Amino acid sequence: MSEKASSPGGAGTANGNSAGDPADSRPGGPLPGDGESIVVPPSILKQQAGWATPGEAPRAAGGTKTDEAPQIFASNVRRQEASEAGYAENPPGVGKLGVILGTVLAVLLVGSGITLYVVNRDDSKSSTAKPADAAKSAPPTPTAEPVPPIKDNAKVLPTVTGEFGKKAGIEVPAEQADGSFVVKVLSEGSGPKVEKNSWTSVDYTAKDWTTGKDIPSSYDETGKPQIFQAGTDALIPALDQAVLGKKAGSRILVVAPPAAAFGAQGNPSMSIGAADNLVFVIDIQRSTVADAVVSGTVTPPPADFPQVKDNGKKPADITPVAGAADPTELKTHVLIKGTGPKVEKGEKVVVQYTGALFKDGKVFDSSLSKGQAFSFPVGGGQVIAGWDQGLEGQTVGSRVELVIPASLGYKDQAQGDIPANSTLVFVVDILDAGQG
Repeated sequence: MSEKASSPGGAGTANGNSAGDPADSRPGGPLPGDGESIVVPPSILKQQAGWATPGEAPRAAGGTKTDEAPQIFASNVRRQEASEAGYAENPPGVGKLGVILGTVLAVLLVGSGITLYVVNRDDSKSSTAKPADAAKSAPPTPTAEPVPPIKDNAKVLPTVTGEFGKKAGIEVPAEQADGSFVVKVLSEGSGPKVEKNSWTSVDYTAKDWTTGKDIPSSYDETGKPQIFQAGTDALIPALDQAVLGKKAGSRILVVAPPAAAFGAQGNPSMSIGAADNLVFVIDIQRSTVADAVVSGTVTPPPADFPQVKDNGKKPADITPVAGAADPTELKTHVLIKGTGPKVEKGEKVVVQYTGALFKDGKVFDSSLSKGQAFSFPVGGGQVIAGWDQGLEGQTVGSRVELVIPASLGYKDQAQGDIPANSTLVFVVDILDAGQG
């Protein structure tokens, strides 16, 4: 499959402020640098089925994705604050002269508008001229076909075999689908319900009903679970809407007409036609609320590590070691060992964190204060190097303490409450990981 294959709406990135990722500021602030974009090697971007290529813009509600985004995860330029109307209130590079010229231009434009109005009003009394040809020839604004309401059954449905947690067998009938958007629970789990904005990881098997061809699955040899925030239009409705209200541990059958999948344009990179109905068997592995934290048996850190006090859903207390010298290398300690899969380079992880200064334990940032987990692709250069290196290989469900030297943090640049050349301490809960 192409590395730039289309995806169901595209997953959000932490700094893209998409519906998939509400926590859009990096831990501690922007990365040091002069504002260049971070281009990620194709090896990191390689996808198993193309459901969510990092960096793509979210699909408009009820719509479908129609383009392919460049291979860029994020920019390390802090986004400009915008007014409610969406215009930059303080655009860079506008001095007093710019303000004066802008005012003069505005006055001229207003005057021209008044003149045109008077002329057109007078002409309307004596002329029956037709509207300008340009207005007649303007193309209509394209609109996406609305997503049909979800049903729990249809006259004809595919036959599904196999158990939760394993690749499903899907046999489609000879009769074609009737265009219904069907979501049917095949086996119900006992985990928490998937609510809107819950971080949700799923495995899936998929088939094109119209052609009978298999679609790449997360259960394939190189496949990974898909992770996204449910109900935010980050992915196609066949995934995004289908899981809402369902319990973790459930297997569901989804029949998606084009409006609930790739729309009228189909997905040529996956050989999906414009009129093709798709079939998914989705295994909901985990559902994690936005303010979740990990739990388990705590292994206290060694004596030369800052000590950590757990405060539940509030930022941790981090007590520094008196007189300790700043380390020159990354140090890690697993406070709680999770039982989930290992985090691999290129995977999207969802975490809670508290960050403090090594010298005095002063907390400078915490996702727990915001009530929102933070997500990013490990190894994508979207966060400080100490995070990329320290979290790769850890297991989902773990709480990890990272002691990060300045060389792997913000180096010689101050960031808000973080002085230049600071050693940092982070306590990170790894809530989930997968393809995002």
